[in-house]
Amino acid sequence: MGMFGNAAGSANRLLQRGLWALMLLLSVAIYGSHAPLLTLCKVDGAIPFSSTSVVVLVELTKLALSLLFLLAGAREPLGAALSWRHAAPFALSALLYAANNNLVVHMQLFMDPSTFQVLSNLKIVSTALLYSLLLRRRLGRRRWLALLLLLAAGVAYSCGGLRGPGDPGGMRLHVTPVGLLLLSVYCLISGLSAVYTEAILKSQALPLSLQNIFLYFFGVLLNLMGSVWSGTEGGFLEGFSPWVLLVVLSQALNGLIMSVVMKHSSNITRLFVISCSILVNALLSVALFNLQLTLLFFVAVVCIGLAVHLYYGVA
Repeated sequence: MGMFGNAAGSANRLLQRGLWALMLLLSVAIYGSHAPLLTLCKVDGAIPFSSTSVVVLVELTKLALSLLFLLAGAREPLGAALSWRHAAPFALSALLYAANNNLVVHMQLFMDPSTFQVLSNLKIVSTALLYSLLLRRRLGRRRWLALLLLLAAGVAYSCGGLRGPGDPGGMRLHVTPVGLLLLSVYCLISGLSAVYTEAILKSQALPLSLQNIFLYFFGVLLNLMGSVWSGTEGGFLEGFSPWVLLVVLSQALNGLIMSVVMKHSSNITRLFVISCSILVNALLSVALFNLQLTLLFFVAVVCIGLAVHLYYGVA
């Protein structure tokens, strides 16, 4: 019996690792396909829908899926767990995420999109610092080097990992002092929101689906208020197409995957997933838009490979 029990346990662990790897690969694919999907959504070179409407629908979809998962997996009454004492901390998480989404929009007034793409990689450092300080997780020199390599990979790819057939080589950064200030705030809030949410998810002995319901309820509420405040032009669903619906569904699914990662792993794993998505983004861009890979893309790939090896593969 002991031998059969050990075999069953090993098979179960192997299955769990396989599902975990599959989930991470799916997240890499979703992150990497996001920008190409947005490009496919464009009409005459412009985004035809309201970004606030998309964010609201993503939050609503995550809330609905979390409720379904909770009902499907509930084996005992959860009345004792339904307390505002458990729900209230997620209001700050939702507020931080909403603030960062709005910052991204306003920052475009003080820097060009290419500059934002390059400099926003600094949130890797801010997230790692806050993860180490607030959660008291010592990373060590080798792991810090791995994270710096992730930063280098993101910067290299953003600086010109892809190039159109007639595009000139190189790029120039344009950012104002106000833009740098807003970028600093963006990186700080991005890291703080992720680390704070991870801390809440791990500190509460509640089902993840229930925690997600708390988080996405506040997310829907805050983003709806923001949508009403900003006064979306046209109808709420104006400019929507099957590609936009695919964006909504994929982002909702990825949000749920990231909550699993933060609950059972860490934000560092999330950073590696985002960095690895560069590979998917590049391959889709080459296949769909006839872009060309440059030397900087291969530099980014080498940096990511070394980072994964240093962080996870070296004892």
